[in-house]
Amino acid sequence: MTIEKNTHIAIDIDTQFLDQESQPEKDRYLFSYTITIKNKGLSSARLLSRYWKITGGNGYEQEVEGDGVIGLHPYLAPEQEFTYTSAAMLDTPVGMMQGHYTMVNDDGEHFDVDIPAFTLSAPQTLH
Repeated sequence: MTIEKNTHIAIDIDTQFLDQESQPEKDRYLFSYTITIKNKGLSSARLLSRYWKITGGNGYEQEVEGDGVIGLHPYLAPEQEFTYTSAAMLDTPVGMMQGHYTMVNDDGEHFDVDIPAFTLSAPQTLH
C-alpha cells in the first residue's frame, strides 16, 4: 500500500504476521511492519519523531510516541528513500495502526506526514 497525503513524502507499508513468535493461547499476536519513506519533493527533510495509535480487534487502543524510528533520524534528499522494519504486539488476531511522522525540512519548517490506518491480521482471520 502506498500512501501520499498533501506532502512530498510517500509511505509504503508491508505487514506480516509472525506466527513463530506469537502465542495465540496467551492472546499474544506479533506483527512486523516494513515501511519505506520516500522523499518525492524538491527539498530534503529529516524525520524527527513518530506517533502511532494501535487498535486491537476488541477496540483497545494504545498510543506510542517516540524519537525517530528504530533509533534513527533519517535524512532524505530528493528522491531518496529509507526503509525500516519494526513490530507491534496485539492481544487479538486482527487490529490496525495509524499515525504520523513529524519531519523538518532544510528551511526549519516542521510538518507531519499522516499514515492512514492499515490492517494487521493473522492468516485466515479476514475474508
